[in-house]
Amino acid sequence: MSTQKVIKAGVIGAGRIGKIHAENLATRIPGVMVTAIADLNLKAAQELAEKLHVEYTYSDYRKIIEDKTIDAVAICSSTDTHADLIIAAANAGKHVFCEKPVDHSLERIDKAIDAVSKAGVQCQIGFNRRFDPNFKKLRELVQTGKIGNLHILRITSRDPAPPPAEYVKLSGGMFLDMTIHDFDMARYLSGSEVEEVYAAGGVMVDPAIGAAGDIDTAVITLKFANGAIGTIDNSRKAVYGYDQRAEVFGSNGMAATANNTPNSSVYSNADGVVSEKPLYFFLERYMESFVAEMRDFINAVREGTPTPVNVLDGRKPVVIAMAAKKSMIENRPVKLTEIE
Repeated sequence: MSTQKVIKAGVIGAGRIGKIHAENLATRIPGVMVTAIADLNLKAAQELAEKLHVEYTYSDYRKIIEDKTIDAVAICSSTDTHADLIIAAANAGKHVFCEKPVDHSLERIDKAIDAVSKAGVQCQIGFNRRFDPNFKKLRELVQTGKIGNLHILRITSRDPAPPPAEYVKLSGGMFLDMTIHDFDMARYLSGSEVEEVYAAGGVMVDPAIGAAGDIDTAVITLKFANGAIGTIDNSRKAVYGYDQRAEVFGSNGMAATANNTPNSSVYSNADGVVSEKPLYFFLERYMESFVAEMRDFINAVREGTPTPVNVLDGRKPVVIAMAAKKSMIENRPVKLTEIE
């Protein structure tokens, strides 16, 4: 019979991503018990709790922070609350999983980093794409030298449909909301830090996004410390589905990932060759990566080992995003040292 300690978890935020993490913690991660869910919309918390057989629900997140029986919290609330919640949880001695981005302010992120360090708790940031088997394989090929010296990294990330303009106004902009995943992936796949960014962007999908002060289409060039060059292309609307691809090219070869599809069948006839479109959105494409990242977080809590994506890893893509925005506005390359 196992004597493994049960990790008691609380979830703050019962929206779309909160539902994913709460369900994974409650049903797919062994040795975890979700004991409380908090959301400003108490009804949303109650409905999720009822589905997952969670005992306590609150409209005030502080009830979870103050509960001494809770070992870890998953922060799935709006971005503007993340840093404060990390600090509150760390000060209460709780381990923290927090969705990206940590914050839109480097000063607030640094306060969260300081709180986590002083408390000695584990903190993981939700860059789930690192846990996708396709991208993990590309990183492995780079890290083991199979690609040789990395010359070019290419990332394509395109959504199937744009978000509402109301969301855009509060998101921090495309670079901090959407591209931030790709900035993290660029660091992850290359194994190197970004030193310089040159970004171009425009409004080609939805004029309402432009009216809200943002862009919906972008191409970003990155220069890495190891000498490699990277490109990221983004669009808020790919009519054929969720387009998620990457390529690493180096002195010894190239490796690339294709889109995941519902099945791998290909139908050929006299009129042409037809295959399935990509999976429609991130819920389908990355569902298993959400499970994997949470499993690794719980293992780090249980074993006292570092989390695979720490809060400093959460800071660096924000710096890149800020540099990208400055580059686009000023129409010039921007070194990250200008932001720091």
